[in-house]
Amino acid sequence: MKNIIKNRLGMASRCILHLLLVAFYFAALTSCDPEYTTYSGPNYIQFSDTLYEMAVVDDEAYFDLPVVATRSCSYDRTVAVEIIDAESNAVEGKHYSLESNTVVIKAGELAGNVRVRGYHSNLEVADSLGFKLHLITSDEATWDMYGTTANVLVKKACKFDINAFTGYCVVSSTYIMNYMNTDMILAYSEVCPDEENTIIIRDYFFKGYDVKVRFTVNDIYNPLIEMDDQRFASTADAFGTLYGDGYINVYQPTAYTSYYSSCEKFILQYMTLYVPGMPEGQNVVGTFVNAVEWISDDEAEKLKREGY
Repeated sequence: MKNIIKNRLGMASRCILHLLLVAFYFAALTSCDPEYTTYSGPNYIQFSDTLYEMAVVDDEAYFDLPVVATRSCSYDRTVAVEIIDAESNAVEGKHYSLESNTVVIKAGELAGNVRVRGYHSNLEVADSLGFKLHLITSDEATWDMYGTTANVLVKKACKFDINAFTGYCVVSSTYIMNYMNTDMILAYSEVCPDEENTIIIRDYFFKGYDVKVRFTVNDIYNPLIEMDDQRFASTADAFGTLYGDGYINVYQPTAYTSYYSSCEKFILQYMTLYVPGMPEGQNVVGTFVNAVEWISDDEAEKLKREGY
């Protein structure tokens, strides 16, 4: 638990779209408006991007990896797809499988999909896996600027369930290391009854002071948490004396990324503490990072017996 803060700081970055290829894609669309000019250049076939991410949440879902052409044709086009094993560490048949080794761009259309299935039960959260695909096309259909390959990252993910973040949790924090005579604390959380996707962590750091944490659930690739400005503790409890208006407030700084993992049932959260009523420049206590991991009731009882 002491090392969880160091282990959670990395997050995979999102891939960059090929804007020029997309421009060709839309330029090829026909229109009844005579002012529009259709694309009449070479007929290229490419992946829509060079990097895709697959967040695998179960063993059944398929992912569509778009393959696009710059011109439509009056007939179906079938393009072979191969896996470049030498540049892949994900194993076909174990971590993923292709629905087909070909992709079809139908007559009159500009895109088709390579369909890939991931195997959630064979993946681990800490895995760093991927594979490389290659479109086998004729030389005249190849755009040298982009080539005919794409890398696919395979990541284990879990569907969000707010109940996974309720019950007993262990809190490690740089605040605890600096200001409290312990290495971690035990807390308890509940679903907030009047705020969606929000939990209340009771007695988060100090008895009588609860903190609300909100989960964003609209993007599985960016499982972020949010926290509004709220009361954290009294200065008497934290520092043994009265400062400012007598309280410490907490908010989540935007300069750092705070996130959660549904698979591992933890959050990594940055927090900035300040004392309202203190002069500007003297009111900030500091910015700290917390790792909160949810545990079973049996594990919590064992920690209680150990004095936590």
